[in-house]
Amino acid sequence: MPSSQTQHGQATFPAEHPSAEALLDSLKMILEDKSLVDVLTSIVRLIESHSHGMLCSIFLVEQDGQHMRYAAAPNLPETYRIATDGTAIGPGRGPCSMAAYRRQPIFVADFLSDPDWLHFKDKPVSAGLLAGWSNPIIGHNGQVLGTFGMYFREPRSPSEQEIQLIDYASRVVGIAIERDLTRNFLQKAFDQMQKSEHELRQLIDFLPEHVFVLDAEGAVVQANRTMLDYTGRTAAEMQGVGTDERMKRDLHPEDFERVRRERHAGISRGLRFELETRALGKDGRYRWFLFRYNPMLKEGGRPSRWFATAIEIENRKQAELKMRDENFALREEIDRSAMHEEIVGSSKILRDVLVQVDKVAPTQSTVLIIGETGTGKELIAGAIHKRSKRAGGAFIRVNCAAIPPSLIASELFGHEKGAFTGATQRRLGRFESAHGGTIFLDEVGELPPDTQVALLRVLQERELERVGSSKPISIDVRVLAATNRDLELLVTAGTFRQDLFYRLNVFPIRVPALRERRDDIRLLVGYLVERYSKRAGKKISTISKRTLDLFQSYDWPGNVRELQNVVERAVILSDGDTFVVDESWLAPRGKSEGRRPARTGILAEEKKDFAARERKTIEDALAGCDGRISGPHGAAAKLGIPHQTLESKIASLGIDKRKFKTRSSK
Repeated sequence: MPSSQTQHGQATFPAEHPSAEALLDSLKMILEDKSLVDVLTSIVRLIESHSHGMLCSIFLVEQDGQHMRYAAAPNLPETYRIATDGTAIGPGRGPCSMAAYRRQPIFVADFLSDPDWLHFKDKPVSAGLLAGWSNPIIGHNGQVLGTFGMYFREPRSPSEQEIQLIDYASRVVGIAIERDLTRNFLQKAFDQMQKSEHELRQLIDFLPEHVFVLDAEGAVVQANRTMLDYTGRTAAEMQGVGTDERMKRDLHPEDFERVRRERHAGISRGLRFELETRALGKDGRYRWFLFRYNPMLKEGGRPSRWFATAIEIENRKQAELKMRDENFALREEIDRSAMHEEIVGSSKILRDVLVQVDKVAPTQSTVLIIGETGTGKELIAGAIHKRSKRAGGAFIRVNCAAIPPSLIASELFGHEKGAFTGATQRRLGRFESAHGGTIFLDEVGELPPDTQVALLRVLQERELERVGSSKPISIDVRVLAATNRDLELLVTAGTFRQDLFYRLNVFPIRVPALRERRDDIRLLVGYLVERYSKRAGKKISTISKRTLDLFQSYDWPGNVRELQNVVERAVILSDGDTFVVDESWLAPRGKSEGRRPARTGILAEEKKDFAARERKTIEDALAGCDGRISGPHGAAAKLGIPHQTLESKIASLGIDKRKFKTRSSK
């Protein structure tokens, strides 16, 4: 038997069937996007016309999946339709409810005589319906969409042709329902998308940042209201912005080349990037913005679009520029004044020191700064660093006397995790922190012997090893060292390595004591009084002559640091506009029993004590070596100094080395 098929479902029926062409017309209505009610009503009327007295209905399952409502029943008695509309899916509630429940056709030939339907017969019989057939409408995914029902006013059983007809009709109805569901879903999705897009557009327009979308080449496709308001352009005028010509018009001339280069490189890489530039506003002013570009990737990993934002950073940028200018001005001021207040002065001896600083600063030479406590050795080191080619690098200060001997190596050279108790993680030392810059080792004479060896290696090999590691690390550091002790005497005593002394003493600079440049005291006092009076909120206009004379006659064993402290204390205690100082703070030489001894006397006493200690050290070494001086077992080797140096020291101290020789060594 020839048959006819539709590509829009599984409805297949004999071509010679009297309703075939009519069903095809119904399918055409579906394809023409007629409303679902029109399509279903057309199908119902079509099937009803096939058999005299047949009344058809179409039930649709509600969203809860538990009940059904009539979608088309134009000729069904109203009493029956009202009684069954909204019926629950399940057994005993009518042929349609049972068909949906069992997912199979239900045929009731006579409601009056069928024992299975005696409890339901009143509803159809009262409406004049004696037979009822129903077929489930099942979608392509197996879901029950509804039922197709046929009713008659006389008892009858379906013929094979009528069974096929109700099945065909159910399938066509299923196609129509699914098409409508799909169309409704798509329409809702489209409406929701439009609504979401509109809401998103409004949200983006309300953002304070500039937001814009670019194509793969970097030309603007869309821009939000904030950006349009800033530029004074319309959305149409913004499209295409991103070309070199437009950027040249919109960006600050000083930024254009840099931005063009960075932007082109970022878009070429296809990765997120950002840049800062000044953009022109509709008011004719340039303002700083931070632009961030994020790629939207397609298959293959290349950008299909760019989503970009621009945040105004004008205030931050102006603050940065102001700070940079202030720092530049401050640096210029510092450079002009050359030093800090502790070494302000114009005496010849100080000018000679500054000449040495200017000469050695541009070199890479190691400098040893020698001077008493408080003379400003650290400031001399800072001046050397500032005038060197390493001025842009770090300037690391280390007070060797302030670090416990057990920790000094770790502090200078770093340590590995677990190198010693408490070393819970790797730590970089001061030398590594100063890489590319300068390290200042103050009080270098206090370094213990093992650390002296490590420092010597740094100076010789330009490499170090962290504590707990044997892996050498190359470093690029300029070393400046300072001490208030006589390193040559320490070398003689064997407490400071001679080879390290020579490495440090490449370019010695001696910072004079304040008593050696008394001409600078008047200038220093004036400067310090002005500085501390401003800090204390006082107005001191004159300095007592008696006070100046007292300052001039005092030896200042603490040097400029002591002078600074005395001036600060006197300013705090001052009540008038004249600067005076309590004479008891500075007892002149030769006036009181408790006067401070002259610094020269202290130095002489120190040298005398040192000579005695040095003599005892050498004699103990000679005694331990049976008077032998040279050789691997001699006193020179034991003290770590050349035997010629030891011979010279023995002669200068008047030591009789023969008395230490035993008979076996004579």
